[in-house]
Amino acid sequence: DHRDLHSFPTRRSSDLLHDLDYEKYPELHCQKTKEILEENNYPSDWIRSIMSHAYGFTTDIKPETQLEKTLYAIDELTGLITAVALVRPSKKLSDVEVKSVKKKWKEKNFAAGANREVILKGAEMLAVSLDYLIEETIEGMRSVAEKIGL
Repeated sequence: DHRDLHSFPTRRSSDLLHDLDYEKYPELHCQKTKEILEENNYPSDWIRSIMSHAYGFTTDIKPETQLEKTLYAIDELTGLITAVALVRPSKKLSDVEVKSVKKKWKEKNFAAGANREVILKGAEMLAVSLDYLIEETIEGMRSVAEKIGL
């Protein structure tokens, strides 16, 4: 049954709830997640937050809370930071700095799937600089580096 949380594939063990449906239903991203989470009695504020991270793509739910704005801002950014870490000789987040992310940011073909416009909109929504957002995201990712294999 597609509604069973355990039947959904994951790309890595570190994939999070907000991308539950992405691999199986990319064109309906977040729509299927909403159905699944509602059927599994997840809190409505969690569901709304998850829906809002696809604002402008597959949902029209604008991020309003700090949580929603943060998820919107860093969803794409974590992919970019991961790509930067993976091209480092060590393949470790401990070797990633804001300047290295900003350097790769300018290379449009590098991690081309990481939507830079969304990252910028997210920083604007949060009223923080891009550098600050990158720095805080790197630090957050470092706190779980072992779990995510970086």
